[in-house]
Amino acid sequence: MARDNAIKAIFRTLGCRNFRLFFFGEGISLIGTWIQRIALPWLVYQRSGSTLLLGLVVFAGLAPSFIIAPVAGVLIDRWNRYRIVMATQILSLIQALMLAYCCYTENISVGIIILLNVFLGVINAFEMPARQAFLPELIGDKTNYCNAMAINSTIVNSARLIGPSIAGIIITYSGEALCFLINGMSYIAVIASLVMMKTISTSKRTKNTGLFREMKEGFAYAFGFQPVKNVLLLYGLVCLSGWPYTVLMPVIARDLLRGDAHTFSMLMMASGAGALIGAIFLGSKKNNSGMDIVIAFTTALFGIGIIALSFSRNLILSMVVAAVIGACMMMLMAATISFIQTIIEESKRGRIMSCYTMIFTGAATVGSYLAGVLSAKLGTPHTLFLGGLLCVIGAFAFMARRIDSYEIVE
Repeated sequence: MARDNAIKAIFRTLGCRNFRLFFFGEGISLIGTWIQRIALPWLVYQRSGSTLLLGLVVFAGLAPSFIIAPVAGVLIDRWNRYRIVMATQILSLIQALMLAYCCYTENISVGIIILLNVFLGVINAFEMPARQAFLPELIGDKTNYCNAMAINSTIVNSARLIGPSIAGIIITYSGEALCFLINGMSYIAVIASLVMMKTISTSKRTKNTGLFREMKEGFAYAFGFQPVKNVLLLYGLVCLSGWPYTVLMPVIARDLLRGDAHTFSMLMMASGAGALIGAIFLGSKKNNSGMDIVIAFTTALFGIGIIALSFSRNLILSMVVAAVIGACMMMLMAATISFIQTIIEESKRGRIMSCYTMIFTGAATVGSYLAGVLSAKLGTPHTLFLGGLLCVIGAFAFMARRIDSYEIVE
């Protein structure tokens, strides 16, 4: 009985019909997304053998989100978020099918991959903040924000667990083109879930006072409100120095562990398994209190994990470390989003989540490029060590300015 109640508590937000539909639809779609995320860097690295080009491809996918995010945030606060999310899913489907077509017809090159990644980056500039701002509308109760973020993270990380294993098999026996096709088809599930939702009554958006004025207002709120500012700055540091370890995973698998596509997928599966465990643990929290402590602790442990990964030359040990890194990264992301979503004003939600997206994509874009450059010059182990060390330093700096209290905005 107690165990049943604990399970119900962890998944309590699934009681909301619209959120439940989105949960299952997005879950299927994300499996396809992770299949493509495994196939694309492997295709680039196999064809070019260049860590620099590998970083450039990731840079191309993230840079547009950084540039467009401020404008996207204003429009998300003006427009219907449901329709924005729907439109971005359809466009993402088209991008995946274009990638599959080019690969099947052998009309594929790093240049074409970069162009299609830029297209996806533009889509994500709207999709990421719109989806984050849309989720509270599916829930309603602010006390369940942390639980919703954790549940949402369970499907993200279940997909991280399932997707790489499928991708490894498909790449080995069929090739990358089928991976891209499957990803395209998977978007049908989330589109169908959005169509099946009951009408969502959304609060009236902010009055149009001018694009640049509203952008300025959003930035002033995000970086003038100390709790949000501190969390965003730490998250930016992690995305700059720590997150790019994912870009170097193909290099770790092939060069450090002397493996192949299967080794790469095993590392990603381990990371996904750890992240899933972290999501379940975070979902068991009954409320949003103590998120700042979770953020600091997971950042420090995340950095230590990356340092450990730089020394490992054993697959089993690397998988264990990857699982710890995955758990910490997931909990850090979910705790950061939950903390921000709980204390910000509804009228500025789109713009604040766009600031979050801009920091993530901007820092990860620069970090991915630097990781490729530093890996080529210093070597992958030294690049990983430096990134992990910066995360640990950032965590201690954050704790030195720890948030003592914050008020939930009604």
